[in-house]
Amino acid sequence: MSKRNVAFQGLVLSRQNYRESDLLVKLATAEYGKKMFLIHRAKKPGFRMTAGILPFTQADYTGTINEDGLSYLTTVQSAHQFQHIAEDITLNAYATYILGLIDLAFPDGEALGTWYDFAETSLALIDDGVDPAIVTNIAEVQLLGAFGVAPNWRGCVLDGRSDLPLDFSERYGGLLCQNHWPEDAYRFHVQPKALYLLRQFSVLDLHQVHAVTVTAATKKELRRVLDRIYTDMVGTVPKAKRFLDQMQQWQDHLPPALQPDPGKEPHDAH
Repeated sequence: MSKRNVAFQGLVLSRQNYRESDLLVKLATAEYGKKMFLIHRAKKPGFRMTAGILPFTQADYTGTINEDGLSYLTTVQSAHQFQHIAEDITLNAYATYILGLIDLAFPDGEALGTWYDFAETSLALIDDGVDPAIVTNIAEVQLLGAFGVAPNWRGCVLDGRSDLPLDFSERYGGLLCQNHWPEDAYRFHVQPKALYLLRQFSVLDLHQVHAVTVTAATKKELRRVLDRIYTDMVGTVPKAKRFLDQMQQWQDHLPPALQPDPGKEPHDAH
């Protein structure tokens, strides 16, 4: 079934060459989910819709939405590219990974609803200078439910307590209070500061994030915990994760004078 001359907002997820002068562009949309669009002559000089199909671009589109197979664009209006992301390899890597998570979490054609706004807001925060690693961590935590993994971050899964020290348990799918730590010999031993942030991230409204300062040690711990959750409980990660990991390892081995300036990282999640 086709829907012709449909107006919708979309966010470019990915693009790939197709034939000599065409492109396949995958867009995320709130109403129609992820759709692959065949763009004829997109690589020709002067192509009129170029601005709307660049990586990290959000725009208003009209086109034909096909339930099965490829869809087609007719016009592009109000195209906005997240310029800082497009020009910075580090921001690019984080944004690509977040979009990759959303691409993996939802079947093509399934309406994204509020997750479309989540994707757009994530990129806007990164583009505006909010620490991309923290925005990525928030996305990872909140997308767990979309992957069918919904840890209980509120309190101990066995007695509901949150007034005692807590730790994460894969076995129990959430938090255990100190009274129940003997129940899981393989609990994660999450550092308290990181666990506090993970609990905050699980309920945080991205629109309320304005600044975030997190120490390097806590960021490393967040990375350790979330990597383990995604490896052991989700079982799949976007291809972009490998590049992101390699980039982080490369940065970790830079001389101190060349390390990223922590003063440029925004803040505490408000």
